[in-house]
Amino acid sequence: MAFFDTLFKDIGVDLGTANSLVYVKNRGIVINEPSIAAVNQKTNQILAVGEEARRMLGRTPSHISVIRPLVNGVISDFEMAQELLRQFLRRLSRGSMMSYRRGILAIPNSLTEVERKSVEDVALNAGCSKVYLIESPVAAALGANLPIELPTASLIIDIGGGTTDIAVISMGGTVTSKTLKVAGDKFNEDITRFLRDEFRLAIGEPTAEFAKIAVGSAVPLDGRLEVPVRGRDISSGLPREVVVKNNQIRQAITKSLDTIVESVRDVIESAPPELTGDMLKQGIYICGGGALLRGIDELIERETGVATRVVEEPLTCVARGLGYVVDGFDRHRELLDNPLKPLVINL
Repeated sequence: MAFFDTLFKDIGVDLGTANSLVYVKNRGIVINEPSIAAVNQKTNQILAVGEEARRMLGRTPSHISVIRPLVNGVISDFEMAQELLRQFLRRLSRGSMMSYRRGILAIPNSLTEVERKSVEDVALNAGCSKVYLIESPVAAALGANLPIELPTASLIIDIGGGTTDIAVISMGGTVTSKTLKVAGDKFNEDITRFLRDEFRLAIGEPTAEFAKIAVGSAVPLDGRLEVPVRGRDISSGLPREVVVKNNQIRQAITKSLDTIVESVRDVIESAPPELTGDMLKQGIYICGGGALLRGIDELIERETGVATRVVEEPLTCVARGLGYVVDGFDRHRELLDNPLKPLVINL
């Protein structure tokens, strides 16, 4: 059996809008790179994927396109998404005869059947023999070691790059959930717009991301943080540098943060009363890249009155949950989100 395990591997894939993570059975997370591909439009050749492609963002000539194949958690460019995953899987099997028996992919709650089918097809065409889907919040709750199989409420907020998934999970299933197209990328857009309006400075997405990480916060901070931001002066068209403070970045993203908080309230209000009571004891857990924003847990706790915590290593929480399913497939099989088949009654 061990010999076959070396030839046929099971993998878990968190194919996210911002980053893609791949978990290989008995090996752990082996790929953690941006979901970006660079392609030469003249030759239709893939030049780079992942971190190498991210470094090209906003710095390429006209014939080279740097593409994000996923937008708001949905595959927007099927061929590029397929090639991105294929390139990642090739790195793992380089110099070996290894093939992929099962692929377990995390998906947002809100995907339609057509969008789910496209995720399955991407994984099948990239080299997986069989594909299973699991909802991202369920995988995140599993990765955070929450008691999702017990009859108690586990409220998880997964703030990713393109979407924020909020879900109440009990007895291995989602009781109530909401998916927003407000997450890390929207924060970057807010910062870009703010700097254009307030400072007349045009910046790209990487610079907005840098400013958000450097000084961004969801609540006022005790100290004052500031960061120099370089871009193009809209009036003169020449390079210019401005110093941006943490309160200005907070002002830029306040509206998006309010949308997330309001949606958390909606999910709590729509949960059954017994589970709502459980939340006071269990608390709220935040994962994903957005969980790293300073004070995000404090903001949600203040607005909901429920103790809120950021999980350990929030960036890899979903991938760790996928790892539990990959390593214990038979034990966690009921968590997989495969479409229900019609009930057949023999008379």
